[in-house]
Amino acid sequence: MKKTAFITGATSGIGKATAILFAKNNVRLILCGRRKERLQDLQKELNKLTEVIILQFDVRDKYDVADKIENLPENFQQIDYLINNAGNAHGLSSIQNGDIDDWDAMLDINVKGLLYVSKAIIPKMIERNSGFIVNIGSIAAKDVYPNGNVYCASKHAVDALNKSMRIDLNKYNIRVSAIHPGAVETEFSDVRFKGDTEKAKSVYAGYKALQAEDIADIIHFVVTRPYHVNIEDLVVYPTAQATPTILNKE
Repeated sequence: MKKTAFITGATSGIGKATAILFAKNNVRLILCGRRKERLQDLQKELNKLTEVIILQFDVRDKYDVADKIENLPENFQQIDYLINNAGNAHGLSSIQNGDIDDWDAMLDINVKGLLYVSKAIIPKMIERNSGFIVNIGSIAAKDVYPNGNVYCASKHAVDALNKSMRIDLNKYNIRVSAIHPGAVETEFSDVRFKGDTEKAKSVYAGYKALQAEDIADIIHFVVTRPYHVNIEDLVVYPTAQATPTILNKE
């Protein structure tokens, strides 16, 4: 029987790369995101490989999240893999100079959004006594760097929630894992620097950053281990990166 994966933040970066790899491996897909046209384009592309449905919502909207998931088609009700990938960073400022709207966005998407989606999907995993939740964190979940304050706090929260989920869901045979990437060359920095493309490009200049496909490959590896194996926590750096702030650039 085909597995079904529910992927948030599927319109770009790690989410999109994971959707493509899963489709190539015959996994049915529920792809979620805010950008409808991108979702439709991805659905059209991947429908050639597997069954795909799309859900347009913002993970910050708890009512829309609950409604969309509750009303999934009957044949997509069984979700085997939940990939909590939606997340972002807004700004890079000292705590005293931080923008409160940026703080709200990071906490609402990275923490509360993850909770809203998980809350809507976990009960049916419990009913079946099976399922796999993969939470995409960050090296910011393990360390704090200058001007990363609230973003780091949000990813530390993801790390804590991942551990708590694993404890709470252990008796239901549900696997829970977190993957914490270092520098990944995606739209991440474009969002962080609010469209300043030159500044965003400089983040990845002078070394080989991780690619979205690298993390997708790891996600696929993690979820396809024998069911008695749970790779519960992975930190992934590019070779050139030693810590969040130490990079071997040319």
